[in-house]
Amino acid sequence: MPFVPMSPIAADSLPEGTDWGYQLKWDGYRLIVSIEDGEAKLFSKKMLPQNGKYPEIARACSNLKGTLVLDGEAVVLDPDTGRPSFQLLQQRNKPGASASTRQLHVQYIVFDVLRIGDEDLRGLPFAERDRRLRELAANWEAPLHTTDLFANGPLLWEWVVRNGWEGVVCKKLSSRYREGKEHRDWLKCKRKPEYDVEIVGVLWKEGRVSSMVMGENGAYFGRVSSGLNGALKEKLRVLGNPDRSLCPFADYPEALKGFEVRWLQEPIGARVTGSERTEDGVLRHPKLLMLDL
Repeated sequence: MPFVPMSPIAADSLPEGTDWGYQLKWDGYRLIVSIEDGEAKLFSKKMLPQNGKYPEIARACSNLKGTLVLDGEAVVLDPDTGRPSFQLLQQRNKPGASASTRQLHVQYIVFDVLRIGDEDLRGLPFAERDRRLRELAANWEAPLHTTDLFANGPLLWEWVVRNGWEGVVCKKLSSRYREGKEHRDWLKCKRKPEYDVEIVGVLWKEGRVSSMVMGENGAYFGRVSSGLNGALKEKLRVLGNPDRSLCPFADYPEALKGFEVRWLQEPIGARVTGSERTEDGVLRHPKLLMLDL
């Protein structure tokens, strides 16, 4: 059954028109499920077997009747916020995860059905596949779910921003299922969250200020250089001390070893934006929005 799952293309704004539908973007792992004769086989986006990682989803899907191919996302909901947490999902999948982390419930959010019985549905319009999926899932129970399809994209985006979700996936209702990214039929618009952080050090490179070391809640949060202009770099030049004992983190970050870092006696408040946290809790693609200097 190997194939390349259809992937949404990044976009800066929501497309408009009656041929577009809008869904929440779920922050998890892509999961393709093939079901035949009461046996479910789970695959990653790269078609690697995943039954061992998500046995509860495999068991639930094995109870579905007939031959099916489903496309969706494995997610863990943060118990405190109720939102999907990619970081908690990563922690749960790590070898040696704590007992409490291993007990986090994984949900399978299905957003497409590609086969029912002998019928390959990939050539049908998305609107029809979505209708067939809802009929199929009418009596599903957790951990199996579908995601709603909305006609009003701007209103859904307002909800996403207000409630701190990751973003919106926009799907052309008339589109067939096309492998990979050679299309403009599925688009994704991601909200970039903002973080209040502490700047605890300044990195130097070739005799000049290069970037700043970020900390969040006492932990290393990465380095930020985007948004750091010449005027701010000039102010930072006179700050800091290269004494490594001033590093505020319990363990000296591996990512900083080999760099010249001047640690600050007093941290500087800053606000940054970024795409997501890595498995190590570091912010990807950070950009400085404000520096209290």
